[in-house]
Amino acid sequence: MNPVPKSYSAKPAEAHADRKWWVIDAEGKPLGRLASQVATILRGKNKPTFTPHVDTGDFVIIVNAQKVALTGRKLEQKQYVRHSGEPGGFRTEAYGHLLERKPELPIVKAVKGMLPKNVLGRELITKLKVYAGPDHPHAAQKPQPLA
Repeated sequence: MNPVPKSYSAKPAEAHADRKWWVIDAEGKPLGRLASQVATILRGKNKPTFTPHVDTGDFVIIVNAQKVALTGRKLEQKQYVRHSGEPGGFRTEAYGHLLERKPELPIVKAVKGMLPKNVLGRELITKLKVYAGPDHPHAAQKPQPLA
């Protein structure tokens, strides 16, 4: 009789020691496809050591966030919506204006929406670093460009 193979479960200390840094250039890439790729890397689903309840993912640096592509007429039609909680506090803003004002926010919101809505998701989003231009201050971490 063959013994039952054991399931692998990553330990937080092992996962923390195995983290890498990746750089992604967002220029001309569609927002949703970029966000799903980044969410997969942050979560660690691209690794064979993936464990659902442990942060096994890597750090991701996104540069040129202001040049991310939105297909169709989304720059004018897609709305960023928020509410202050006060009566009459509903605010909307077109993504075209939002990209001019805060070019990092659309990417952060898209990725955050693809992560778990719990403590683990809030930890994972801190490993995402988004910059509007081509420069970033993380050269000391020796990030590798993601193909």
